Amino acid sequence: MTTASHQLADIPGLVRCETHSVPDILARATGMTRTAYPHEEVYGDYCTIQQYIDCPPEDVFDYLSDINTLDEYSVSTRAFEPAGEPGLFVGWDTLAENTRIYMRIEPNREALTLDYHCAWDQGEELWMIYLFRIVPAEQVLGKPGSVVLWTNCHHPNYDKNPYPELSPDPERIWVGDLWPLFYAGHRIELENLKRILEYRSGRGLPLAVAPGPEAAA
Repeated sequence: MTTASHQLADIPGLVRCETHSVPDILARATGMTRTAYPHEEVYGDYCTIQQYIDCPPEDVFDYLSDINTLDEYSVSTRAFEPAGEPGLFVGWDTLAENTRIYMRIEPNREALTLDYHCAWDQGEELWMIYLFRIVPAEQVLGKPGSVVLWTNCHHPNYDKNPYPELSPDPERIWVGDLWPLFYAGHRIELENLKRILEYRSGRGLPLAVAPGPEAAA
């Protein structure tokens, strides 16, 4: 069988049952499996977290698609409001003093996916992207509810602020300085999401609460 204009045999390094024995493949897999992994190796380029939530997938999707719910489950982003361009919002990220964060949500209800496109300081290049996929737990765990998968990719802009002139303070921490803490920080937020949705869903309460002092408390 040919692939494009070459044979698979022409590609070095492939490990397939046609070229390697089962014992060799298992030995390779065993050699790649360790009891502990360096943080940078696991979360250096991609940061993926996941959680089961005892709440229907469509309800989880609707909650995450509402930008106002970030006031509830996120650790630091608050008070989003329209930024003047259709679909673009601007709020505050309290991780850094006097820092604006811009966001556009791109949802796909049929696929149960949604992406948060964000950036500090400006809304022209939304390079910081949060990828969400909601999987019906019945399909993968054999029980009602949802599995939420959340991934960030280490964009080069995390390493260097592309718009330093827009920073309110030249000494301000940059969002990329926090990348080593992304797993832990997003883990906290995903646990917040789980607690909020399971509490309300289990009691038959409305999932999304309008912003206000009581909701924020």
